[in-house]
Amino acid sequence: MTTPSNPQADALTSAQNAYKALREKKLHLNMQRGQPSDQDFGLSNRLIGALNENDFQMDGTDLRNYPGGIRGLPSARALAADYLDLKDENVIVWNNSSLELQGLVLMFALLHGLPGGRPWGSDRNKMIVTVPGYDRHFSLLEHLSFELVTVPMQQDGPDIDAVERLAQDPSVRGIVFVPTYSNPTGDSISPEKAARLAGVQAAAADFTIFADDAYRAHHLYAEDRDQPVNLVALCRDAGYPNRAFVYASTSKITFAGAGLGFVGSSEDNIAWLERHLNAQSIGPNKFEQARHVRFLGDYPGGLEGLMAEHARLIAPKFTAVNDILTRELGTTGEYATWTTPRGGYFISLDTAEPVAARVIELAQEAGISLTPAGSTFPKGQDNGRNIRLAPTRPPLDEVLEAMQGVAVCIRLATEEYRRK
Repeated sequence: MTTPSNPQADALTSAQNAYKALREKKLHLNMQRGQPSDQDFGLSNRLIGALNENDFQMDGTDLRNYPGGIRGLPSARALAADYLDLKDENVIVWNNSSLELQGLVLMFALLHGLPGGRPWGSDRNKMIVTVPGYDRHFSLLEHLSFELVTVPMQQDGPDIDAVERLAQDPSVRGIVFVPTYSNPTGDSISPEKAARLAGVQAAAADFTIFADDAYRAHHLYAEDRDQPVNLVALCRDAGYPNRAFVYASTSKITFAGAGLGFVGSSEDNIAWLERHLNAQSIGPNKFEQARHVRFLGDYPGGLEGLMAEHARLIAPKFTAVNDILTRELGTTGEYATWTTPRGGYFISLDTAEPVAARVIELAQEAGISLTPAGSTFPKGQDNGRNIRLAPTRPPLDEVLEAMQGVAVCIRLATEEYRRK
């Protein structure tokens, strides 16, 4: 007499055997952080020699000397303004990190208040953030003693109904989020939601949108891309001209460790920021700004041409992640669901059961490093399901191998959980 098979036991045994085989490979793969690959960096290697020893004049400024302006070189501001779809007078170009600029604006608001307002530092301050979201935003805000209140990141942007409710609290100072190809979901805010956000009726008169548009130009496909919104213009049209600060950088366009960070906002806000920056700095690195102006100006097709080359390198990795997950886990959601973004640097995966931490633990033991569990939620207090995948840094063959391993770990963690 044949003993009836137990599908659940068979699924667990199969997953255990697959994981044992994975461990025996003794892998050493990293899918943890959203960094450019060496091939991506190679596209910008000519940046190093974009200036020679006699190139120390640009825009009538001696790059070697102190003078030159807090707002950055005029040609660098024109470059950044074109990127953000703003006028030159609405932009400050600073040093490498846009995150540093975000921190400076927040600190100046705490100490001095935004234009026309009083200092925030005397009050208990809250800030809205989207989840899943960017861990560096959370750590910056928490370092500055903001209490974080969360709203879901949806396919067309932040949950605006939730934002409108939270904004009725006068201690809520604003919202920090990624408007285009959000980290980690890859979703972008729609024009409709952007207009609603710009016109939110808030209890705090200086309720502010801090938009980190880090992936604005990072489309994966030439024809199928999301259209960035202009939050500065939308806020002006809504009657709140000083409501938005929009940040970006070239950190994932040229060199991650030697790019340009910049911010766009109203003319009043830019003058306010210039005044505070002037108190602590003679100005930004003018040589780095000049190098970027020269390099990007000479690149075939300019910045858009460079981004098309990045897409050529990165898109196959995103396709590989989706193909492997689909093949190994199916499309029914039995084990997981994940995003298929049209741009950006990340894919957001949600396990069917609250086993994200176990998946990451299993992957680590098998030699695959993933972003730590809980990183996409403030203080790591997540729903137990979200995993941020970062396929940009490893070569394509390593992405393929790593994702096959991740799928094995998801199946095993899920089957273990269902046997409890």
